[in-house]
Amino acid sequence: MANVTSTAAPERLQLLRVLGPAHVWALGVGIVLVGEYMGWNFSVGKGGMIAGLVACWVAGLLYTCVAMIDSEVTSTVAAAGGQYAQAKHIVGPLMAFNVGLFLVMAYTMLEAANAITVGFLLDTVAGMQGHSGLNQKPFIILAVMFLAWLNYRGVLATLTFNLVITAIAFVSIIVLFLSVQFGASAVPLDFSAITSDPLPYGWVGIVAALHFGLWYYLGIEGTCQAAEEVRSPARSLPYGTMAGIMTLLIAATLTWYVCSGLIPWEYLGQSGTPLFDAARVTGSTGLMLLLFVGTTFATLASANGCINDASRAWFSMGRDRYLPSWFGAVHPTYRTPYRSIVFLVPIALIFALGAPLDQVVTFSILSGLLGYTFMTFNMVMFRKKWPLDTIKRGYVHPFHPIPALLLLVLCATAYVAVFLGYGTQLIAMMCFYIIASLWFHFWRYRFVRRGDQFTMPWPRPSGY
Repeated sequence: MANVTSTAAPERLQLLRVLGPAHVWALGVGIVLVGEYMGWNFSVGKGGMIAGLVACWVAGLLYTCVAMIDSEVTSTVAAAGGQYAQAKHIVGPLMAFNVGLFLVMAYTMLEAANAITVGFLLDTVAGMQGHSGLNQKPFIILAVMFLAWLNYRGVLATLTFNLVITAIAFVSIIVLFLSVQFGASAVPLDFSAITSDPLPYGWVGIVAALHFGLWYYLGIEGTCQAAEEVRSPARSLPYGTMAGIMTLLIAATLTWYVCSGLIPWEYLGQSGTPLFDAARVTGSTGLMLLLFVGTTFATLASANGCINDASRAWFSMGRDRYLPSWFGAVHPTYRTPYRSIVFLVPIALIFALGAPLDQVVTFSILSGLLGYTFMTFNMVMFRKKWPLDTIKRGYVHPFHPIPALLLLVLCATAYVAVFLGYGTQLIAMMCFYIIASLWFHFWRYRFVRRGDQFTMPWPRPSGY
């Protein structure tokens, strides 16, 4: 009797499920906390101290809606790619491609902004020590390459590292606040500018300030990228995401309070490292050292999380053939999307080494805004196609559809805010995404296997 040789296909390598709620918190807060250490203060320059505070809270409301919506959908769609995976299952391929691209560009630009801040901070400290003119580029390259290597080697080590340094960066803000409140600063808090000139640019300044107010929280939606690597998505993702947005609301308010009370708003509006500058104003060497460490750790944690999230979105698109399937590979030993990690490194470096910080920040913010706008329609379609009790949800956000409608209104306001200061960049970016959509529709779509990408065991949508 002839021997029969098995021709079964080898098992497809999968990402490892090793993360818990604390890692999800570390991913979300780690990406975003750098927004307290730099970037948000440009909102004060746009409209003054009061405008900066209003932008902080309005942006906080916007991202609370984002966190609530994401927590419900992602606790159900537990797949790498986050909002990309949601769009793939709920809306369709063209929307999924665009959302995936929004995610990748938002995180890659945020990574570049973090690298720029690392270089600027080291240059500032070197100048304080009498060594002005430090070449920032080697430090920018070293930071990106080290974090890419860490992501290459494994997600558990990556996000455990994030958990530690994010906690230290958050505690640094609390310590600065308490120290200033209890007299550790040589300069007292002074909010006289609020009464003397509360809105130097009028009410339009509040709208303009919303642009950079988003930087306080940009990236909290990145918790969704870990959906395929957490042990219990239905539990870990909602807990980690909601705890993350609460942490950021506290940190953002304390940051505005301390910086606005210690630094004149005219200077604060253009500072590269506002919390570190606030520590310098106090005259305390201990606080300066602490906030130097906090700023460094916040930027590294954010860049680290951005590499993680951008690579997961790029990997997911490759795995589903929205991009060349070469990007959908998993490392046989480390079980990471190593090709996507390596591919995105030079893109981040090009922008980190060759673009101004405010423009890189704006590119990231606009990409994020486009993703949030999609979420409003996605949530409505999700509830319409699969009403409550038709599929199992790990979390159900309250008051639907109010959060989705409120998010849409706030996104529209934010577009106006961006247009007031960066209209040309807004138009250029929209053209970029339109051209990318046309490329996908007329060329890449032919390679997509629609039947392979719907992985959720859901019943037929209601009404179909």
